[in-house]
Amino acid sequence: MKSNEHNFARDAKVAKLLCGDLSEAALESLGDLIRRYKISLVDGDLKYLNGGWYVTHSGLLKLAERRHCAGIHVQPILKSCDLAGSRWVFRAVVYKSRTCKGFVGYGDADPSNVSALVRGAEMRVAETRAVNRALRKAYGIGICSVEEIGSFDRPSAPERPVRKLVPEPSNGSNGHESSGTGNGTRVRDRLCQLIRQHELDAELVKAYAVDFCGTKTLREASREQVEAFVVHLADLAAKDHNALLCQLNSYQRPQEHATPPQAGAA
Repeated sequence: MKSNEHNFARDAKVAKLLCGDLSEAALESLGDLIRRYKISLVDGDLKYLNGGWYVTHSGLLKLAERRHCAGIHVQPILKSCDLAGSRWVFRAVVYKSRTCKGFVGYGDADPSNVSALVRGAEMRVAETRAVNRALRKAYGIGICSVEEIGSFDRPSAPERPVRKLVPEPSNGSNGHESSGTGNGTRVRDRLCQLIRQHELDAELVKAYAVDFCGTKTLREASREQVEAFVVHLADLAAKDHNALLCQLNSYQRPQEHATPPQAGAA
């Protein structure tokens, strides 16, 4: 209790400095969030925007770690995606324990509902939004997350082009598997480099790639799908290595006789 009171006093002081005069209702809401979830404005778990509190992606991940989350399963809903229009839809399932049936959340992003600061990163925004919604359901967070907001009141930045891993092939081939040289080899080499650089489990990465691409095997995935996965893996490894490990561990087979939860369960 003393720890909660100390944290609230600290956060309330910082909140007043950052946000100006806060209403009693806003301060009471902040205190309730600190007591119930042990999240903090000072630690970057919360933001105060337009008269309300919003939880951040990092705050939700730290909460999941404290509650010993068993895994997060994320995949794109390809039939609802439009690569040409930069529209992405993801489905996330949070497993609070090995026996949990899962809490499902969906997230979408396209140029019309993201900030200019993240234009060109709609795929990552959609994935983050899906994870956030699933985590909020799993742990009973009643406030929206910052990343789910369509835009921010910040100065606009120049639009960034969508980053491509390698140029389009000139021979008209659509497959990512090539015989020894060419586009497919460079993509595969980049994937192997990421696995070595970040000390990842190759089998779990392969399982994640198949799930991400929505195919039965990695060989069935198109070159564009594999490229998108490699870009996604590189970004996630650089920005939040712990979240990546949590994601990969969701594909880990249990060591005991217990069977892993089914991704389709909700």
